[in-house]
Amino acid sequence: MTTPIPAAGRRLPLVLRNTAFGRVWLGQVLTQAAVRMFQVGVSWWLVAYAVSGGNGLASGLFMAVSTLPAVALAPFVARAVARFAHRSLLRAASGTGAVAATALAVWAYTSGLPLPAAYAATLALATCQAFFDPCLTTSVPELVDDEDIEAATGFELSTQSLASLGGALLGALIVDRAGVAGLAVGCAAAYVSAAALIATVRFRTPDTGADGGAGESERRTLRQVLAGLPYVRRILISFTAANLFTTAVFVVIPLYTKSVLHGGGGTVALLEASLGAGTLVGSFTGARVPGRPTVVGAACLGAMAVALGVPGLVGERPVIAGCLAVAGWSVGVIGVRFVALFQRLVPAGDKPAFFAVMQAVLGATFPVASLLFGLLGDHLSVQTLCLIQAAGLVPAACALALLREPAPEPPAAAGSPRVMEAVGGGR
Repeated sequence: MTTPIPAAGRRLPLVLRNTAFGRVWLGQVLTQAAVRMFQVGVSWWLVAYAVSGGNGLASGLFMAVSTLPAVALAPFVARAVARFAHRSLLRAASGTGAVAATALAVWAYTSGLPLPAAYAATLALATCQAFFDPCLTTSVPELVDDEDIEAATGFELSTQSLASLGGALLGALIVDRAGVAGLAVGCAAAYVSAAALIATVRFRTPDTGADGGAGESERRTLRQVLAGLPYVRRILISFTAANLFTTAVFVVIPLYTKSVLHGGGGTVALLEASLGAGTLVGSFTGARVPGRPTVVGAACLGAMAVALGVPGLVGERPVIAGCLAVAGWSVGVIGVRFVALFQRLVPAGDKPAFFAVMQAVLGATFPVASLLFGLLGDHLSVQTLCLIQAAGLVPAACALALLREPAPEPPAAAGSPRVMEAVGGGR
């Protein structure tokens, strides 16, 4: 008689095995979907309904405001996550988001919504999310067992694309059918649900380790870390330059939909879904793409340059949808390959400072790109903007291709095998 092995061979997904993590994760999905839905919906509302002249600048300024909190508040968020109980911080962030969205819904239903109110609302929601996401990532060890940490982290990162995709699909469609008031109601419902889910979860007391917090004073600043990693520093510079042109796509999509495709919210949803689906596929397949990271990264930037440039020459709906899918796939592959590379190259003690500030440095281009391309959109055709995006990626791709990789590190300096497995670096 054989012994059945379903427990080892066919384990349930972590979110079903660990209901505490599952509920907090679902709260994150709801909040991420809500904030993305709001950004896409209001951006389309500005271009299609609210602003008759200068809608490029209005949309660009809106997207800049939407991305500003994650960059500007990074040091304050890090201190808050370290100081306050994570459950309380997550509940406060989602509760504040619910209040902001509810207030906007009431305002929009009772009277005409002024533009400053929409900007203030997106600033509030983006600020809530700037606290929520890093707090959840930090609190994973308080929710799952040690052997499930890698699975929880990988699950959390892969589902961010799903939440963003769902929110992007709904945003413009809801605005076309129910206006900003309906959009705000949906966001409020998502944040209330998230707060209720988190309130039902009990977090474990974090284990500070034998040395307590003593190691905190020994951590180096990002400048000190990068001083000893010139290869990593050059990669970050290349991607920071590339982000100035890639992130402009969120301003270009609504402008392109209105002026070239003459479509509505359904077209915006299609284009956003193409970009999001491509990113999701790239995040799952990136570890399987052969080649050295810099070669793969340069090739992906080159593919993005072509994909973003073609709509500047051919203004057909299937063409731009396919091109955005290719661009999204390239973004997903780059993310997987280079996170794995940084996990291997950055010393373990420097990783908290490195990854926190890395996100802020790369994210700093978002508001700049949004404002720049929004302003240009009022003076140049949107197809010209597509060509500018494509041309701007070529130098970054060349710089990445010309980088020489450093000599292999001794085994003792390599990253944690478990972390490498989680990001696909060991394949």
